[in-house]
Amino acid sequence: MSHGVTVTSAGPAHLTRIAQVALPPLVFGVLFFGGWELLVAVFDIQPYFLVPPSDIVGRFVDNLDLIWSAMRVSGANALVGLVAGAVLGAAMSFVLLRFRLLDEIVTPLSIALNAVPIFVLVAVFNNMFAITSEVPRRLMVTIVVYFVVLVNVARGLRQVENTHLELMRSYAASDWEILRLVRVPNAISYFFTALKIAAPLAVITAFVSEYFGGSQNGLGNKITSNLATSKKAEGWAYVGGACLLGLAFYLTAVVSEIVVARRGAVGGTARGRDGA
Repeated sequence: MSHGVTVTSAGPAHLTRIAQVALPPLVFGVLFFGGWELLVAVFDIQPYFLVPPSDIVGRFVDNLDLIWSAMRVSGANALVGLVAGAVLGAAMSFVLLRFRLLDEIVTPLSIALNAVPIFVLVAVFNNMFAITSEVPRRLMVTIVVYFVVLVNVARGLRQVENTHLELMRSYAASDWEILRLVRVPNAISYFFTALKIAAPLAVITAFVSEYFGGSQNGLGNKITSNLATSKKAEGWAYVGGACLLGLAFYLTAVVSEIVVARRGAVGGTARGRDGA
């Protein structure tokens, strides 16, 4: 009987938490786009200056197949660069933790490379590969993501509690055991923080890189070409596609963090029961 009461009471609480998270952005979105639509109508703003959201939604629906095709191109470039940059950044953070001299050399170089404007690096990459190749854009995304992940994971590996380190050393733990049991678990939250920053940033970098040459089949080219030919509503429809793509990447990172956290909690509980 008590088990049934627990399940029943957990349902409304779970729905309440979902409502607290989902309602504020939904309400803000309705007020924002409603105010935008009203502003255009009341002041009779011309489409070449500001397009009403209703026109953008209409063009989005009319061009859904074309927008989806462009989203797949930019999304694939962003995904490849995101995975490659995350793996390389995390791997390099372990290397820098092990070799202090290499850390002092690589970190300033990474910062300097990250400060180089996107269009400069994309232009260099475009000259290295075929005009129709997607590699330059993926390399650009990889570099941007790599820096974000490197900085955050390296910090997570280093900024551990001294009491934890002292406790492990009191048990004569090796450096490998300290890394596996203390540093890596501490760095996981830093990694997912970096991933939530890098995921939408990968999408932005992917379609911004398309402005500077290469295949003309992604969101970046579609946005510029439509806006340049005074097709403002169509251009903003592709911008909407880019926003949805960035949101999808961000939500995927959030869900991944939740899944990993829950598995860790379940694994810890199971180990505790086995130990008991």
